[in-house]
Amino acid sequence: MADFHRVDVSEEAAALLRTLTEQHGPLMFHQSGGCCDGSAPMCYPVGMFLTGSGDVLLGELEVGLDATVPVYMSASQFEYWKYTHLTIDVVDGRGSGFSVESPTGKRFLTRSRMLDQAELEHFALA
Repeated sequence: MADFHRVDVSEEAAALLRTLTEQHGPLMFHQSGGCCDGSAPMCYPVGMFLTGSGDVLLGELEVGLDATVPVYMSASQFEYWKYTHLTIDVVDGRGSGFSVESPTGKRFLTRSRMLDQAELEHFALA
């Protein structure tokens, strides 16, 4: 049976998340919708960014060390992105905003692709 997820993590991003979890404790992502942060996934220590009823939990990333990292997006933005699968990745460079990876010389980014037919059916979007 297929295991469906709306969001995944690259191995390189998972490795950085393990290091950052050791430094900062439990982490979470909020996918920025633009403005000052561009459209970057912003990574915060749990409790530093408050989510609410206007946010959608896309899933939890399994990064190792028995750590999971929840990924959220605003409900209004999710309406535009609900047909896509997201992968949190990392590249060289300095991101903007208050994301915890900023001092590392790396920045998180989101790669996306359209959901395939099986995923569309699983998420009741077909």
